[in-house]
Amino acid sequence: MRCPSCHKEDTKVVDSRSTGEGFVIRRRRECIHCGFRFTTYERLELSLPRVIKKDGRREPFSREKILAGIRKACHKRPVSEETIENFVSALERELFESGEKEIPSSYIGERVMEKLKEWDEVAYVRFASVYREFQDVNEFVEQVSQLLRGRRSGRKGGK
Repeated sequence: MRCPSCHKEDTKVVDSRSTGEGFVIRRRRECIHCGFRFTTYERLELSLPRVIKKDGRREPFSREKILAGIRKACHKRPVSEETIENFVSALERELFESGEKEIPSSYIGERVMEKLKEWDEVAYVRFASVYREFQDVNEFVEQVSQLLRGRRSGRKGGK
């Protein structure tokens, strides 16, 4: 592994840990030349289904696109990076295990929205406003109203 500081190839592994439910290995490395420490991740490469976009295009599944969307929705919200990473890893595993060759982007979007709704309502509404392409403030208000109605009906049933 090349050192990001001095660009020499002599690094050693200082610590190694399994994360992401055993499908990812986190390694702390140290450069033998300059002493710089950095972290790398080794991830199992899965053959994931292609994603069918709304307009019919097909593209490879992108973990980074999903992570970026969730991170934007959760910006300055009480959702940890570990929680987000674990969810995306679980989603990848679910898609791999499905055996499908192609999967609609709507399935992925709905799964993300379900999880965001559990974690944080503000993050959920942020994501939904982009994912569902709200055209005006009325659509935004309707989404928030549905959340509030769901909250009220949840309380009635629970008490």
